[in-house]
Amino acid sequence: MTKLNTLQYGSVEELSSLNHFSLNALRANNAFDAYTLEYKTLYNYKKIKTFSFSKEGFMALFLELDGEIAISKGESEAIIEGAKLYEKIGGTIVWLGLTQEGSVDFSALESSDVTFAFVSSYVMDSFVKIDLSDLQKYNELKIVSNASANFDAQSDIIYFDNYKLTGFNSSGVLLFNEDEFELLPVGVIDSIAVKICLDALKEQKFNTTLKGLFIEKLQTTFGDDIFFFVEPALTLEYTLHFGLKNLKARELIRTLALSKIYISNGEGCSLGLSRPSRVIQEMGFSEQKSREALSLSFCEALDEERVDAIVHLLFQKYRQIKLLNDE
Repeated sequence: MTKLNTLQYGSVEELSSLNHFSLNALRANNAFDAYTLEYKTLYNYKKIKTFSFSKEGFMALFLELDGEIAISKGESEAIIEGAKLYEKIGGTIVWLGLTQEGSVDFSALESSDVTFAFVSSYVMDSFVKIDLSDLQKYNELKIVSNASANFDAQSDIIYFDNYKLTGFNSSGVLLFNEDEFELLPVGVIDSIAVKICLDALKEQKFNTTLKGLFIEKLQTTFGDDIFFFVEPALTLEYTLHFGLKNLKARELIRTLALSKIYISNGEGCSLGLSRPSRVIQEMGFSEQKSREALSLSFCEALDEERVDAIVHLLFQKYRQIKLLNDE
């Protein structure tokens, strides 16, 4: 098995012996307390809570915040849909669009009194890096970031997507310092989510040596049939985002999976719904073009021979599917 979609489909191998993570208000919860302390030590935040990583869960977070909210259109699907629900009940969202290069356009902040900006240090799907220091000029602004793929200490509040990290659709974990959110009582916080999230983060590893090699091999093999939605140098060092002309990404994803080579084309929550990348469309690409987007994220150590074999198989399947589609 070759896993080239580690940022979209994480996994936790061992989930046994979880009984000691059952919380009880009348006794010490030593195992859970040790995990919360480790979060605080690793990321330097004082408080922790869990929340439903869904549109309803994010809307509940928005309702807790005291101040105007801005949200990048490059965030996860759940937060975007939660913001739409928030608007339906009368809440106000300042939307931050994406540029043609895939970065976040902060210009809407110039004419607003935003207190909380949900902007991560990378854009979902494309993994374009975002320099959060660009937000430092807004003195009263607090940055809320998804830290599942990359942690930026400039964030005032961070959260983790357990589905991306573990493969389980459990609660998200939120870390913060002040009184932005109400802490949960014992028995309500999702202690299992706290455990498996931290276990996955400690096991998380990325390979930053493969990106250049894959680009070289893909360009040599595919020639004019490959293109890049975003400049590869602008994305996280362990990711690669590209398209293959006139081929829907899902066709290639499915056929490669039969050979146990796993790639992605966007958020896992969208894959089962056959939706093209919303993020790519926000950059100005058509829906049809966005269906050609492919994402690779590297964790394994692969030698050049293995990379050659993967690219050759990808090219072989690409040609086969195109021939079938042309018939």
